[in-house]
Formats: sequence, structure tokens, C-alpha cells
Amino acid sequence: MSEQTATLDPQVSEDHEALDDDYVLTAGFVEKVVDAADDGDGLRLRALLEDLHPADVADLMGFLTAEHRAVVVLWLPPELLAETLPELDDGIREEVLERVAPGTLAEALQELDSDDAAAVVEDLEDDQREKVLAAMPAVDRAAIENSLGYAEDTAGRLMQREVMAAPLFWTVGDTIDHVRAQGEDLPELFFDIYVVDPVNRPVGGIPISGLLRAARTVKLSDLMEPVTAIAADTDQEEVAYIFEKYHLISAPVVDAGGRLVGQITVDDIVNIIQEENREDILRLAGVSDESRGAGVFGVVRSRIPWLVVNLGTAVFASLVIGQFADELEALVYLAILMPIVASIGGNAGTQALTVAVRSLASRELTSANTPRILGREIMVGLFNGAAVGILLAGIAWVWFREPLLSLTIGLAVVINLLAAALAGTLVPLLLERLDRDPAVSSPVFVSWITDTIGFLSFLGLAGVILL
Repeated sequence: MSEQTATLDPQVSEDHEALDDDYVLTAGFVEKVVDAADDGDGLRLRALLEDLHPADVADLMGFLTAEHRAVVVLWLPPELLAETLPELDDGIREEVLERVAPGTLAEALQELDSDDAAAVVEDLEDDQREKVLAAMPAVDRAAIENSLGYAEDTAGRLMQREVMAAPLFWTVGDTIDHVRAQGEDLPELFFDIYVVDPVNRPVGGIPISGLLRAARTVKLSDLMEPVTAIAADTDQEEVAYIFEKYHLISAPVVDAGGRLVGQITVDDIVNIIQEENREDILRLAGVSDESRGAGVFGVVRSRIPWLVVNLGTAVFASLVIGQFADELEALVYLAILMPIVASIGGNAGTQALTVAVRSLASRELTSANTPRILGREIMVGLFNGAAVGILLAGIAWVWFREPLLSLTIGLAVVINLLAAALAGTLVPLLLERLDRDPAVSSPVFVSWITDTIGFLSFLGLAGVILL
């Protein structure tokens, strides 16, 4: 049954429990949607989906196969489709957009703020983008094209162009009357009114709550507070830092001449912070952002480069071991204990590295406090090395009854945990200085250092102390 030939029966309704207590879609609900899609029952699909929040519809799309998504998207009303598109994972959104007719998509995009609409249009193929923009009203089309003119991951691309501004000479009463008169032409959600000078530069801001509490005769110039304006070319990570540092709910965005061109609200920043944190976590493991819709070969391409680099560092560590073949042949128990030293060092390096990368991202680790942080990590490495070294030395003595072996492995652990603390802190700092992302490259190099130092210290000390 197609959307063109079917009509929604007002008698068709569906009582369902879509979410469990943790706000996760239930398996039973997903199964109902799959069954309706298999049967081509568009009326039942619409009944199931019409009361869902757009975020839950986007979540549902992640549980469905491409074939089922193709059916479901046909039965999403334009308004619900519009609100769902920005919530979808990038890979799934691109796939869904291919299934939507340009006219339908143009209608849906008119329901969105300019920032969300631009994010959706950005994912379209060139020919589809031209058709969709051509089907939109000139004003909406110009707003989207203007947003796409800014570099990706900047404030200009992130901002919404809909903004409430008022001139300096207005009073509270003038502003309230204007807000009521504008109606739907105002932003769907805004927290501040920006006061602008004659050339449209923001000189202050007034929270809506402050405006409503003031008398109608009060001038905006007497009521306004300073605002933190953000340049349109500012990187989105920098924008998130500004919002977090100054506890902003919204902020005006200005062009190169300081003129007001849009605003960024805190709901956009929450998404950016989550996105940046997710990227950092994934990069620490040497992988890219792999959504539920990612294909096998795409995942392989994202993971294999750093595995190859890791193979090279592992081979280097093995070459170090090869230099102590005589010691290993004479003392077989060295081969039994050797992986323990490297493993403990690797874990300690990961601890120091994770803290350093997070501190760099939040700007808690800077050139001003690097010596203090490094000194702290050295002391932590020494104390942890001593504690774990004593414990492991005791285990080795109980196991092999060799006092000198216990001394050897204890000293090796102290050396390797100290090296781990230094590497986990200095490697990301060095990469940051070289304008490289420390979250991407650091883990491989820190692992290489701790493995190499671990093997070298243990086997080298064994050659000196035991032989």
C-alpha cells in the first residue's frame, strides 16, 4: 500500500507502550513496527509513530534494517520527519534522505530552525540538494545557503539565524509589544533579547525573565547586561568551552565586522560536548565514530591503520626482547614474569594518558601548570611503582623462592610505572604542541614506550643481577 493511494482512517488507533522505565524503546514495540512494515500497513505504522518523540523515532530507525526504514520514512508526517532528521545518526540520515522526495523534504525543512535545516541539507548529494533548495521559499533557501557558506564545525554553521534583537532606545514595553506582534517570525526557542547599536552590533543582552519582571517604561539600555559575543568562524569546540566556562544559556554570533548574524543556544552546545567527548573516547582506542548503521568495510577501514602502526611498535618491542635471548634461555622464569611488567606499565600509562587528554581538552593542562602536573605524575608513578613492585616481588618470591628475582622484578615495575607516568603525560603534550590530535595518536606511542621500557628494564636488570 503506497502513501499516495492510502488515507488515514480516523478510527485506526494504537495503544502501545513504546518505552520502558529507562526511556529505551521496548523490543515489543520495535517488533510491532517491523511487522507493520513487513505487511506494508502504513496506517498502522502512522498510528504507532505519531505520538513518539522525534528522538525516539530516530532511535527506532537505528534498530531497523535499511529495508524497514525505507517503509517507515514514507509514513512519517512532514513535521515529525523534519524534527527527526537532525536526531538521526549521520550514516542513517544520509540513507533516509535518499528515500525522501525533494518536495517532501523541502516542506519538512521549513519546519526547522536554520541551523538544523542546514545540517540536514549538508548531507544531501549535490543534485538532490539543488532540487530541495529550489523547492523552498527564497527566504528559507537564502538562510540555509548562508549557513553552508561558513566552514564546517564553526559557530557560523552551528548558529541559528533566527534571533530576537532590539535597538538601544526601546523600552521594555516596546520590546514586549514587538515580541507579541512578530509571533511565528520569532525563533521557536530563545532565552535572551540582544540589544544592538545602530549598525546592528550587540552591546548587551536581557534575559526574558529580566524583561518580564521590569516595568514597561524602563529603557533597555538601563536593563541590559554585558554579553559574550562569539565570532562566526570560531571552532565549535571553542564555542563549547566558552559556554561551559561562562555558564551561558545562549550567546550572539557576530561576523567579521562585529554585526549580529545569529545566536547559539545551550541545546546545541550539549550536542557538541557529547559529540566531542564521544570522538575523544573513540580516538583513544584508534577508531572513528561507528554508528549502528555502519557497514563492515567502513568499520575495517577506520580501525586497521592504527592496528598496523601498533603492529610496528610491537615488532620493535619484540626486537628488544630478542637482544636478551641468552638470559631467557638461561632463566626460563623470566619469560613467565616478563608480560606482567609490560601489562602493568601499559595500564598505568593508559591512566596517565586518559587524565592528560581530558585535561588538555578542558584546558586544565596548560604551559602554565605543566611542570606541576608532570611533577605530580612522577610522584604518583614512583609511589604506585613502589607499592605494586613490593606486592609483585612478594608474589615472585612465593612462586619461585628466588630473592634476587623478586628484587629484579620489583625494580623493573618501579622503572616502568615511572616511564608510564612520564609517557602518559608528555606524549599528548608533545602531540598538542605539534598540532596533532593527542587523542588519536597517543595510545599507540604510550603503549610502545611502556612495553619497550618494561621489557628492557626487566631483562636488563636480570642480566645484571641474576647472571
